[in-house]
Parts: sequence; C-alpha cells; structure tokens
Amino acid sequence: MRPTFLAFSALALTGVAVTVVYQRVAREYDYRHLLSRADAALREAHPYGAIEAYSGAIALKPGSLLAHLRRGEIYWKRGDLGAASRDFKAAAALDPTATRPLEEWGEVLYERGRYRRAAEIFEARLRLEPESPGVLYRLALARYRLRDLDAALGALAGAIRQDESNADAHYLLGLCFLGLGRTVDAIKAFERAVERSPGLIAAREELADLYASAGRHNEELDQLQLIAGLDREHLERQVAVGLAHGRAALDASDRAAQERHANLAILTLANALDRTPGQLMIYGTLGRIWLETAIVRNDRIDLRKAIEALERIANTTLATSDVLTLYGRALLRDNQVDAAERVLKQATERYPVELAAFLEYASIAERRNHLEAARTALAGYVALDTTERGVNSYALKIASLSTRLGDFPTAISWLERATRAAPEDLDVLAALTDAQLVSGRRDQARSSLNRGLQLDPQNTRFIALAERMR
Repeated sequence: MRPTFLAFSALALTGVAVTVVYQRVAREYDYRHLLSRADAALREAHPYGAIEAYSGAIALKPGSLLAHLRRGEIYWKRGDLGAASRDFKAAAALDPTATRPLEEWGEVLYERGRYRRAAEIFEARLRLEPESPGVLYRLALARYRLRDLDAALGALAGAIRQDESNADAHYLLGLCFLGLGRTVDAIKAFERAVERSPGLIAAREELADLYASAGRHNEELDQLQLIAGLDREHLERQVAVGLAHGRAALDASDRAAQERHANLAILTLANALDRTPGQLMIYGTLGRIWLETAIVRNDRIDLRKAIEALERIANTTLATSDVLTLYGRALLRDNQVDAAERVLKQATERYPVELAAFLEYASIAERRNHLEAARTALAGYVALDTTERGVNSYALKIASLSTRLGDFPTAISWLERATRAAPEDLDVLAALTDAQLVSGRRDQARSSLNRGLQLDPQNTRFIALAERMR
C-alpha cells in the first residue's frame, strides 16, 4: 500500500512540475511573440500597436527592462513625456547598472523643464561611467538652465577634455562666460565653436553681437555675411548685413571708408528689395542708411533718397513708430516743417512708441507755438521714462510750457514733482516759488523762498523773489 501511495505522489509532483515548466515556457513564448509583434508594428509605423504589444509583454514579465525601455522610447518620440519618464524610471530601477535608461530618463526630464532632477539623473549616470562627454554636455545644459553657471563650466571642462571636437560644448561654454560677464573668454569659446562647426549660426550670431559691442566692425561684418550665406531663406540676414555696413560707415575715420561702407549698405539692401519687392520694412532700413549718410555727408541728394525710401513705408499700416520718427526727422531736415510735425505726431501714437518721437515732436510743436501739443508730448515721454533722470530732465520744461499756457496748477504740480526728485536744485525751486507767487499761493511761495535762501542766501533769483513778495 505504501509503495503505491509514494508512486502516486511522485507522479502528481511530476505533473505539477511539468505544468509549471510548461506555463513558464508558454509565458516566455508569449513574451517573445509580443516583443516580435511590437518590433513589426514599429517597422510598419504603427506606434499604437507597438505600445499595446510592449504593454502586454510587461504584463507577462513586469521585470522586463527591454520592454519598458522600448515603450518609453515610443512615448518619447510621440511627445508623451510623462509616460516616457515613467518607463525610463522603471527601467533604471530594474537594473541600476544600466546606463541607457538613465541617459534617456535624464533627457526626457530636461525636455519637461525639470532641470534640477535631470541634472541629478545625469550625475547618477556619470557615476556609472565617468568617461561620457555627451552626458557631461547634457549635465552642463541642465546646470545652465538652472543658472548655475559655475557648475555648468565644470561639466563643460570635462566634456571638452574628453571630446574637444564638440562644437555645441564650446558654444555653451561661450554662453556661460557671457552670463558671467567674461566677454573675452566668451569670444574665444564662440570662435572655437565655429572653427569646429562652420555652419553653427547661433555661435556666429553671438560673435557678431560681441564684435559689434567691442567696435570690431570688420569682424562683425564677416560674421553677418557668413550667416546670410548660410541662411539664404531669411531676408533679415541680408538686412542685418546692410545695417552693419551703415554702422561701419558712421564709425569710419576716413571719408573713403565712409563712402565704401555706405555704398555697400545701400547695395546690400537694394539687392534684398530685388529679391522680395513686397518687403516694405526694408525701405525703412534703407531710409535709415540714406538719412545717416546724408547727415554725415551733408548731402541733399542722399536726403531726398532717404525721404523717398521712408515715404514708401510711412504711408502704410506697417510703419512702426521708429520708422515714422526717422521719416519726420528727414522731413524736418528738408525744411518740410508742416509734414514733419504731422508725421512725428503719428509716431507718438503708434505702439510700441519710439521714445525719441515724443521729444522731437515736442520740440517742433513748441517751435511752432503749439504749446499744448508740446506739453502733452513731453508728459507722454516722462510717463514712459519713469527714471529719475527722465523726470528731472523734462519736469521743468513741462512746467514752463504750462506757465506759458496760463495753467499754473499744472505747472506747480510738475515743479513739486521735480523738487521731490531733486530737493537741492535751485533752478527748479526758484521756478516753483515764482509759479506759487503768480498763482496767489503766497504762503506756499514763502515756504519755498525760505528753503531756497537757506540753500543759497546770496542767490540773486531768490533775492529778487523776496523783493516781489514784500
């Protein structure tokens, strides 16, 4: 009896073992089949089918790093960064020694704007394999986004030491130096970037700006011309070259260089117009160059060309405040005073407003005895330029115009504002005292007079005001 029981028990255990093995083999087969289905779906550009198959594989084998990784990559390509991040995180947890999940997880975090966490993941990746210039570069990017420029420089030093040919790393190095105010080092870094990648437009743009700031106009022009050659589709590149020639003409020390750069500026912009005649904004740039040339040369022919160019755009809705200001300036120089006043008024009403338009309109309006218009323009200027300098420079003028208009309350209001900004300015204080006296505010005038005499007992204006108050 006992041998029979043992035989049956052994047979049952064998059956269980066979069943377990069979289920394991079947599960592995199904898992492999799902991976194959997912790969086939990807080849046929059916990402949803691939995601479904990889999800099935993960359900069969939750510990599958491969399935998590591949599904995460599909999510990433489709822009579902949250799902991609979860899969890469799971893959990294399944095998802490695997580098690829950490790299891809860090990149997805960076794209999501989670720069601090991305930097932490890149650092974890580097602990596994320090000799990774690409990862060091991405770590530097994350640190740069966090404005931790010193840490970014440290990562870039390692990236460039390991791979000196990476132009993007040199470009980022230049940006970090710029952020730290190290412009000389920034120029050198950007120069190395374009040496390694001549088509890196972003680095050339930075170089052009830095050369311009340093007064190195020939080198600025070289960069702008190269950019225009690399990016022929964008007309503004050619316009930038024309403007640079215009600046070089103004800065040139000899007449020959002025002529050469002015002519090149005009030729470059004219060529741009030939390519796209409908680009009216180019007329604004061309008019600016002609006007600057006319002023330098004192040439009426150039002035007429400036007016013709600016007129083409000034009469359209595309005319910006700065273009209208230029046009008004050119008309005034041509003694077309009525037209200049009208155009400068339009410039103060076109937003965003060119601040200079208020001042130039106020000047011509006052000259023509349009005092209310002049005062309004200056008040508009001060409203936009709220710095102490802006208030101090024009409050006295606004008060003077108000006095001439017989508007003493407004004059006093502006003079009080000016004295608050500059309490020891005797000219402003004397004007305030006079306005208070004329408007019948004798007590206030007496207080202002006493303050003025305390500041300067020998001041002739305050002595005269004191005589008037007796």
